[in-house]
Amino acid sequence: MPDTSAAAPLPVDSPVRTLLVGAQMLFVAFGALVLVPLLTGLDPNVALFTAGVGTLVFHGVTRVSVPVFLASSFAFIAPIQGSVANFGIPATLGGLLAAGLVYVAISQLVRLKGTAWLHRLLPPVVVGPVIMVIGLALAPVAVDMATGETSEAIGYGPAIFLSMASLLVTLVLAVFSRGLIRLVPIMGGIATGYVLAVLMGVVDFTPVHEAAWLALPEFVAPSFHWAAVLFMLPVAIAPAVEHIGDMVAIGSVTRRNYLETPGLHRTLLGDGLATSVAALFGGPPNTTYSEVTGAVTLTRAFNPWIMVTTACIAILLSFFGKLGAVLQTIPGPVMGGIMTLLFGSIAVVGMNTLVRAGKPLTAPRNLVVVSLILVFGIGGMQFGGGQFTLQGVSLAALVGIVLNWVLPRAEEE
Repeated sequence: MPDTSAAAPLPVDSPVRTLLVGAQMLFVAFGALVLVPLLTGLDPNVALFTAGVGTLVFHGVTRVSVPVFLASSFAFIAPIQGSVANFGIPATLGGLLAAGLVYVAISQLVRLKGTAWLHRLLPPVVVGPVIMVIGLALAPVAVDMATGETSEAIGYGPAIFLSMASLLVTLVLAVFSRGLIRLVPIMGGIATGYVLAVLMGVVDFTPVHEAAWLALPEFVAPSFHWAAVLFMLPVAIAPAVEHIGDMVAIGSVTRRNYLETPGLHRTLLGDGLATSVAALFGGPPNTTYSEVTGAVTLTRAFNPWIMVTTACIAILLSFFGKLGAVLQTIPGPVMGGIMTLLFGSIAVVGMNTLVRAGKPLTAPRNLVVVSLILVFGIGGMQFGGGQFTLQGVSLAALVGIVLNWVLPRAEEE
């Protein structure tokens, strides 16, 4: 727990420094921010807008006390892709709005009851494999994109070259680079793949020529479909649990205890409202960005008003129509190469959750819980039909919660 007695003093920055550092924070978050809408069929300009608005909502709830920036959540990529394919974008947005309300409900329970109940309901033996399912459920989609299966104009050979080049640059930047460059491996990989695609002549610039320089983002209103809501609700569980870790991480950097001030219930409430507001406009759900936490660590930019500035810059950029058009011309194989690493890394986060818990996975109870979550989630099991179908991550999470609740615990626990 961060030591509040030795909390670092909150600096007072000049307007010019605040603006420059705020722009730098957006640069750090930009690649990951726009990756989610590009992979899920949402509009990247809308994602920029909702990231900015969501961050402002968060800081309004927490009274500008935590130096974080909220943007597109990776945990929702696979569920959004599955939901869009089955129910369409408006119904998916309705499900995401409901997922944000799950955060809100959890925040109020935390306010009333503390966090002990949350850890009992969602121990690592449930959360870990659910996160793994989020990462691996649509791994075949990443491979199809990387090999050109989803691109009409790009064959297997050029697609493999572009995807592996993008992946290689991302790996090199993530592992070997230092400083701020290490925080933007996704942007580096996408930029490299895009330049190579332009040189190979496989990028169609027609949308860029047709787009206006200044234009309203293409907002989409949510609609409500029970199956889409049921599909998306349990997905909010894992990011809500991770949110606690995010608050501890940024608190350890600034030497402040954000779980007490402004309080975990307020940060969760801000995150949930930001996600629901994003869905109202047609944007992906929001979450605190570890890349930005890393940048805060390097730059010692502890002033939360810097993140408010970052949010305002994101909102302004969302009205540049040609920016969104350029992003949408990025070839599928380039994104596929990034996705192969991204989905795998999400799965590794789930594995790490299990490993850190230190529980024997071969113990009968744990074996049953983890095994059924993985097979039901990745294998395509579904219950029900029509509007009340449970499948994928939602089914896996529900199965894990129920089994953890009804199965007797081992004596050592």
